[in-house]
Amino acid sequence: MAAVLQATPVRAAVSPPDGVVTWGTSADRIGDAVADRGYRMVVHTSVGGRDARIRLSNAFGDRPVTFGSVYAGIRREGAELVRGSNRRLTFDGSASVTVPSGALVYSDPLPGKLPAGSDLVVSLHSPDAAGPVTGHWMAMQTSYATRGDHTAEESGAHWTETIGSWFYLDAVSVRADAGAVVALGDSITDGWQSTTDLNRRWPDYLARRLQKSDNAVKGVANEGIAGNKVLADGPGQSALHRLDRDVLSQPGVRTVFLFQGVNDIKAHTGVTAQDLIDGYREIADRVHASGKCVVGATIAPFKGWPEWDPAAEAVRQEVNAFIRGSGEFDAVTDFDRILRSPYDQERMLPALDGGDHIHPNDKGMQAMADAVDLRTLDCPDR
Repeated sequence: MAAVLQATPVRAAVSPPDGVVTWGTSADRIGDAVADRGYRMVVHTSVGGRDARIRLSNAFGDRPVTFGSVYAGIRREGAELVRGSNRRLTFDGSASVTVPSGALVYSDPLPGKLPAGSDLVVSLHSPDAAGPVTGHWMAMQTSYATRGDHTAEESGAHWTETIGSWFYLDAVSVRADAGAVVALGDSITDGWQSTTDLNRRWPDYLARRLQKSDNAVKGVANEGIAGNKVLADGPGQSALHRLDRDVLSQPGVRTVFLFQGVNDIKAHTGVTAQDLIDGYREIADRVHASGKCVVGATIAPFKGWPEWDPAAEAVRQEVNAFIRGSGEFDAVTDFDRILRSPYDQERMLPALDGGDHIHPNDKGMQAMADAVDLRTLDCPDR
């Protein structure tokens, strides 16, 4: 019999288990479910630890979804797993779980070590899924799908369909003597224009820096959504609306890294600098109320993007002045200064530009991560 967990409102915080998040992604509705479909999803860990747990989300479903089998293993190559690594996950001791509409569910701990910087593969199958699917559409990572239940197989023979999204899975945590930082952002944080399958989003570069450092923060969760805004729902719920679920509910989080706002500005919806400042203040207040620190990042230049105009630029400059000088944040990372051209400070440096004048390339992503003062991520007790 499947374990059935109580529904959790989409915006409400979920009590996290002991441990620290090693991988995370943001949730949204990404289409309609198909019954008897399996997903084999590749995720890249940041901090290493023991007793891994996954989190499944039905936050945007309009009915319960049952997972008849869920496995986790280490990738060898493609959809093939390292022999002997694929093991069944349980939920309150049951091999299957029914997740009500709006709910988040943690698996039981999986005994053993999960190394830092490894490709964890989570395979799940639902016999009767229907209605809206909760997931993350722009993964920048190749995963796999199949018909029927092949979750227990370590071979990739049946996993022949490639997909570019993560379905239902939105976090992995481990027991580790470390803390975590959550990057809250939009498509730049999500990794658009970085190289697919190589983990070259700026939070990935940051995770590798942290692993080599003596910093107590080692975990990194990427909670970016392409097109996402601070104030208004659109692609994904706004940062204000998803803060509890995507960020504050993650285990072991010490610091929230806020890098968002360009989509509010360039949409020309009448959003003023003061509107955005009020949104930032609310996020900072809620993060601080949860006992965590918040680092604010300045909005990067985007002249050359079709929606850029002098009015939008004026808002960006006013907002950036607030981020730098208001004292609302525990620390500031100046991505604007790092990415802008010295010859036209409203435009991204061509060597860092992914080609569309708003999203950095791999080199730009690394420059962003290198600009973060790692000491600011280790939040003291508030």
